[in-house]
Amino acid sequence: MYKFLVRPFLFFLSAERAHYFAFSSVRFLSKMGLSRLFRALYVVEDSRLEREVFGLKFKNPVGLAAGFDKDAKLFNEFSNFGFGFVEIGTLTPKPQLGNPKPRLFRLKPDQAIINRMGFNNNGVFDAVERLKKDHKVLVGGNIGKNKLTPNNEAVKDYLICFDALFPHVDYFAVNVSSPNTPGLRALQDKEPLKALLHEIKRENLKLSKSVGEAKPILLKIAPDLTDEQLLDIIEIVAETKIDGVIATNTTIARDNLKSDLVSTEEKGGLSGKPLTKRSTEVIRFLAEKSGKAFPIIGVGGIHSAEDALEKLAAGADLVQLYTGFIYEGPSLVKEINKAILQKSSY
Repeated sequence: MYKFLVRPFLFFLSAERAHYFAFSSVRFLSKMGLSRLFRALYVVEDSRLEREVFGLKFKNPVGLAAGFDKDAKLFNEFSNFGFGFVEIGTLTPKPQLGNPKPRLFRLKPDQAIINRMGFNNNGVFDAVERLKKDHKVLVGGNIGKNKLTPNNEAVKDYLICFDALFPHVDYFAVNVSSPNTPGLRALQDKEPLKALLHEIKRENLKLSKSVGEAKPILLKIAPDLTDEQLLDIIEIVAETKIDGVIATNTTIARDNLKSDLVSTEEKGGLSGKPLTKRSTEVIRFLAEKSGKAFPIIGVGGIHSAEDALEKLAAGADLVQLYTGFIYEGPSLVKEINKAILQKSSY
């Protein structure tokens, strides 16, 4: 039904308008009492899907990636579509509008999206007010820095977000890999990244003594890193003792695209099917070169159950959807979970 009725209507709208319309529709329909229907249609309940990763117990290994529910408005509602966890954000200390519109573009022939949203969000303290309510699903907090914060002061922004979210999320994703905040990716360089993660780890230890148990900290990396840079990531994870890696964010590459040049030359991060192979390569490289020393969340170009199984086979412990969820609809979550069950029964 989604591909034949819902998607054509959404794709008639501009990409960003469609996003907000879909978001509002989920909220409205949930308030109208259709949550049970969504659960009946999309949720797969089976103990064989459960995963224990970085000390957390996930009902299933399929999550909603950051960027869809930036301000933590519908994390419980999205659990009704079968997700085992929802990552909110990216959140910054101060509210910011993000980049000028238009800033979200569909590349339909490539089953892809280009975005240059620019960490648009209402600020971490606004999100915290909603995160205080009971969670029906595990929630990750994806954190970043404000656009106007210089890199030499970025640690302060990450710590503000970390402190505010600490009592309300189950894990943290440190985002230094978005291509849409000027200079942000420079924080992936070895020394700045080590310094940032060491500070967040220290804050985690401090808060664990006064507020509650320490929270898992994951690093979200770009797919555009070289093998040498990926080896640095492995070394940094070992040295800082963070809990895992999210591989990968969007790409700035524009290789072998089918869409017209006007669309493909838009600035921003590319997600969707063109990222499928590269994100899996990064997962496999990290898993093999580290000796599977840390958990990996695989994300990038998952448009089918086979795509998800390939990432799990490459070394991912969990997977996340974003663009595939937009193109394929909520049935994709169910298809992946059913495929995992079928594979586990062999």
